[in-house]
Amino acid sequence: MAPQKRMMLKADVNRIYDEEVYSEQKIREEKFFVRPTRQRKMKKGKLFSVGMGLDLPFCIIILVLLTIGMIMMFSASYAYAYYNQGDSYYYLVRQLIFAVIGVGIMFVLSFFNYNKLHKVAPVILAISYLCLLVVLVLPGSEGVKRWIPLGIFNIQPSEIAKFAIILFFSHWCSKYYNKMQFARYSVLPGVIVFGSTALLLFLEPHYSGIVIIGILSVVMLYIGGMQTKYLGIGLGLIVGVVLILAVTNSLSYAMSRLDGWGQALEYTTDDMWWTTYQTRNSLYAIGSGGLWGLGLGQSRMKYLYIPEPQNDFIFAVVVEELGLVGALMILLIFALLVWRGITLSLRAKDKFGKLLGIGLTSQIGIQVVLNILVITDWLPNTGISLPFFSYGGSSLIMLLAQMGLVLSISRTANIERQ
Repeated sequence: MAPQKRMMLKADVNRIYDEEVYSEQKIREEKFFVRPTRQRKMKKGKLFSVGMGLDLPFCIIILVLLTIGMIMMFSASYAYAYYNQGDSYYYLVRQLIFAVIGVGIMFVLSFFNYNKLHKVAPVILAISYLCLLVVLVLPGSEGVKRWIPLGIFNIQPSEIAKFAIILFFSHWCSKYYNKMQFARYSVLPGVIVFGSTALLLFLEPHYSGIVIIGILSVVMLYIGGMQTKYLGIGLGLIVGVVLILAVTNSLSYAMSRLDGWGQALEYTTDDMWWTTYQTRNSLYAIGSGGLWGLGLGQSRMKYLYIPEPQNDFIFAVVVEELGLVGALMILLIFALLVWRGITLSLRAKDKFGKLLGIGLTSQIGIQVVLNILVITDWLPNTGISLPFFSYGGSSLIMLLAQMGLVLSISRTANIERQ
């Protein structure tokens, strides 16, 4: 072959080689550099996906509810705090500390890989059982054992149990999703897990906790694939157990909660007057609020008429001060939180993320509805806290931590969509 032709052939080979190397280099550059550039554009141009996928609207709704709840908790509590603690800011300062800790945990968990919880779900359920057992051996208050004292604040094991139930059924239903139509994979684990948790709560006693965990168990198993007919079987078992306990006089504490239910404004004896005292004053507060309310800080019923107004009956003070319009606006924000949380959860790339996110968000909606029904006397006074509003350290921290996991699910879902 002539030297000139060999040189031309060599040049062609080198050109082809250079093009292949350039092509491979370009692919590597697109893989490692172009996608982050696109994510930065998403950050500037798209509200629903910021940075690594943190859902800004959901985060803002949480912080808005927390801020409003903090303001209303202080408004409802300062008279009671001054009378009982000698410091009007007693509950506010403590709740602020809990809120700062909770928000910090929420943002840390938003970066956490929630799939790491998949395999440890049974362990966390066992830990919740341990906490529920520990509280039973500790001294209680007025025959009730619900808190584990830890110095500056108390842990309520039922809050851990709620999360453990949601986590375990998310793990179980996603693992056996194709077998959930069989009773041994749906009804049997549901009865065992809920039944054992309910038994420990029954011994405290904590009946409102049993109701919430029961509803959460039904929701998780149903969206996890359990057939509707099995819900009837489960409901029948629960009714049967309740009847047996009632016949054996084992529900004396629960039956005392039913005294005066629905008769707060129709008391006929002195005993009924005292029994319905809290609920009746709650209704007075709600009625006094009218359409626009008496004004922020202007509640009258918080001045020792409603016992512990910073806790379960705080929404009665909210309605009294902000009126029906203000109350409906707050309920609308709660509805937006639940809707946004479920929407984000449905975008998750795996069944575990979907179930976990829906369960954690549903817990808020369930507690809000039950709390409103209690303060309006549609349900017996069972002590159900209002998320983000009612005073309580373990409840607020656990709630914000759970919202952090929902944000973690939203990060993963948004990254996948990008």
